[in-house]
Amino acid sequence: MAKSGYAVSTGGVVSLSAASAKHILGVKAGTGSGIDLKKIRVAFDGVTASDEPVLVEVCACSFASNGPGTNSTSVTPVPVYGRLAATGITAAKDWSSAPTVAVTIEEFLLTPNGGLVMYDWPLGDTPDSPLGEGFTIRCTAPESVNVRATMIFERC
Repeated sequence: MAKSGYAVSTGGVVSLSAASAKHILGVKAGTGSGIDLKKIRVAFDGVTASDEPVLVEVCACSFASNGPGTNSTSVTPVPVYGRLAATGITAAKDWSSAPTVAVTIEEFLLTPNGGLVMYDWPLGDTPDSPLGEGFTIRCTAPESVNVRATMIFERC
């Protein structure tokens, strides 16, 4: 299959409440394909240097409940490269009720004081999902702060 690359972004801030985990961005493959996660970008707009770090988790997600568009705001994946045919890929941001089943595959702490991470998985190490499943980014902030995020992925 020829590579087809896409990006999905929050397109604005997602507000995090103190001490509450929130799935801020996610992407789900169509029934006949998977998602090969290539890159993530996460940025906070905090201005207080003494704020504690935010736990950022990249989760593999089956979306057994609360798939993109259910208890979340749908966002449209943007074609970036390759042969771009209809894919059935759906995406969303800002879940009010967490999608299930989400399993953490990567986690790190990031300062909310203007913190930014731009991570590109090394070639051959990219996580890929089972057919019809995908990934989310989940954040848990000790204090309220806003976050923006982008996921860049290929259909596989």
